[in-house]
Amino acid sequence: MQDFLQQTLSGDAPQRQRGETPYLRWQWLDHGILQLEPLGEPQQALVLSAGIHGNETAPVEILNTLIGALLRGEMQLRHRVLAILGNPAALRAGKRYLRHDVNRLFGGRWQRIDDCDEARRALRLEQATEAFWLQETREVQPRWHLDLHTAIRGSWHTRFGVLPLNPQPWPDNFIDWLTAAGLEALVFHTAPGGTFTHFSCANFNAASCTLELGKALPFGTNDLTQFAAAQQALAALLSGEPLPEAQEAPRRYRVVQQITRLSEQFRLHMDAETRNFTAFPQGALLAEDGETRYFVQQAREYVLFPNPGVALGLRAGLMLVEENAQTEALSR
Repeated sequence: MQDFLQQTLSGDAPQRQRGETPYLRWQWLDHGILQLEPLGEPQQALVLSAGIHGNETAPVEILNTLIGALLRGEMQLRHRVLAILGNPAALRAGKRYLRHDVNRLFGGRWQRIDDCDEARRALRLEQATEAFWLQETREVQPRWHLDLHTAIRGSWHTRFGVLPLNPQPWPDNFIDWLTAAGLEALVFHTAPGGTFTHFSCANFNAASCTLELGKALPFGTNDLTQFAAAQQALAALLSGEPLPEAQEAPRRYRVVQQITRLSEQFRLHMDAETRNFTAFPQGALLAEDGETRYFVQQAREYVLFPNPGVALGLRAGLMLVEENAQTEALSR
């Protein structure tokens, strides 16, 4: 197989569906699903996914570059890897999704919608991920899932990570890696959700994070130099090399409320150009939906992923507090 991305976009399986290099064995499992195993003893298991949203192309190009280097034998591999291009049909169309947002369908939520390609794709990704996690070669093998995205809107933090609800402490080396990847902020969920990373964390105890690495742009228009820190950190992770030096620790935010679009009456009281991490003062009206109104409840809250056009019943925005600021206020 010459090129993981092009092979996936072609819609055809490669003539050879498995092979070996001086450093690894690879196997094509399905369109956009490739498994790689080091010839030596693996140190951990990694799921690396991109293209869950078909218009977020820079992470797809980054992942494809790294997989290409591994397949050509230009880089050693230290870990078991499941590489995933999440929604090939949407990638071909250059659209976020065709009928349903795949990143709201995990954890069996695909069963709540009509039978369609994206429901079947979410199921297939769940099956492939579960099989991968359960193929461990030794009893204790750290599991990480990094799901690579870019955001629809501009952001006061250009690169940030969203971590799913997790009752366990996050491993220090996982947070260290996110820092080395150049993330400016980390957002910690406080409720379960239908994302791919929540599926891995909740069901398989994987340290997982959705990485938002910039603005969503079409193939061929990305300035990949803006993603250099993340690409270098991924290359170091795959090859077992030392991580690049981090500039500074990311700021930390916690989700305190979710704005949900319940009906066609929904109105989001934010400008269409409102950036992620824009601050709102206590008491500000954020949205209304018939009798339901959403207000800022803390002294200051920051908005994330505001989107009034989501399907009914889905998240139209998250409100955050900055952890350090909240801690300082409580200590006064």
